[in-house]
Amino acid sequence: MATSAAGALGLLWGWLWSERFWLPQNVSWADLEGPSDGYGYPRAQHILSVFPLAAGIFSVRLLFERFIAKTCALHVGIEDSGPYQAQPNAILEKVFISITKYPDKKRLEGLSKQLDWDVRKVQCWFRHRRNQDKPPTLTKFCESMWRFTFYICIFCYGIRFLWSSPWFWDIQQCWHSYPFQPLSSGLYYYYIMELAFYWSLMFSQFTDIKRKDFLIMFVHHLATIGLITFSYITNMVRVGTLIMCLHDASDFLLEAAKLANYAKFQRLCDTLFVIFSAVFMVTRLGLYPFWILNTTLFESWEMIGPYSSWWLFNGLLLILQVLHVIWSYLIARIAFKALIRGKVTYPGRIRPRLCTLHSFLTSFLFSMPGGSWTVSSLACI
Repeated sequence: MATSAAGALGLLWGWLWSERFWLPQNVSWADLEGPSDGYGYPRAQHILSVFPLAAGIFSVRLLFERFIAKTCALHVGIEDSGPYQAQPNAILEKVFISITKYPDKKRLEGLSKQLDWDVRKVQCWFRHRRNQDKPPTLTKFCESMWRFTFYICIFCYGIRFLWSSPWFWDIQQCWHSYPFQPLSSGLYYYYIMELAFYWSLMFSQFTDIKRKDFLIMFVHHLATIGLITFSYITNMVRVGTLIMCLHDASDFLLEAAKLANYAKFQRLCDTLFVIFSAVFMVTRLGLYPFWILNTTLFESWEMIGPYSSWWLFNGLLLILQVLHVIWSYLIARIAFKALIRGKVTYPGRIRPRLCTLHSFLTSFLFSMPGGSWTVSSLACI
């Protein structure tokens, strides 16, 4: 029984990691074992080091939020207090949980008569009860500050590493001698750190603030982890580093805008959001299709030819580009409407002002799988 189960598991494993699917023709997994010294080529067993590293990142995050982010939040005036607690009321609580959180006029009047309360008092109770479920600003500030710190650090490291990498200046170097491209220590650390961070997000999602897009983010993290793992094991790490760095370029700006919003630095928030939008458009609609997709679709076809997983890899990258276009359109449309509707009259002049980041986020309920950020999760702030 145990022998047959082990045999079935071996067949399943062999089918999942078929050389004919994942690797170019005439290349086997044994060929990628590489030299015994140094890092050699990327290997599947390298991925095992991600899990203790992800646990370490999660532990560092807890310490960072407790001793650094919280101190910064208090320094900028964010209070360490929760939302106003609604007055306990069994009848209203039952309606809130079982029927609706947003009662209409008819129901409000009925509850008013039943409790002998003013309609306005019932409305206030429901508003306070809804706010009671929202996480405190201090917690959201600490979470955003951690992500901002990691994103800006990993982006700076990525730029520093890629600056001295030949494929950053000549992207065709991504395919020279592929897949026999030795793994350097800098590339290994960059890739494993990114993968470990996303695994830490997977862990922390169950302890973080519960947002409306929990399931979407869970699927997003799985897809991101899958893509990074797949590209590492098949040694597509050179082009993978370019894709990761390109997406990291706008992530820290969004987190910075959120921090400014929580601290009520509205002008700084608007400015950072405008910068984020510009960087997002340039990287996702300019560099990504004309630099990344051009090499993964056309230059790689000419230099190594297509094979089974090549179609999968490029199919996923094309889907990501479609999402980039949709999100860019929505960002531009909502920002434009905010600009038109948000004109404020000042003495002697009229100056258009963007709406607050909060107003933008609450109307933009979409998530971004390729960029490590979700606007729908921010809409719950």
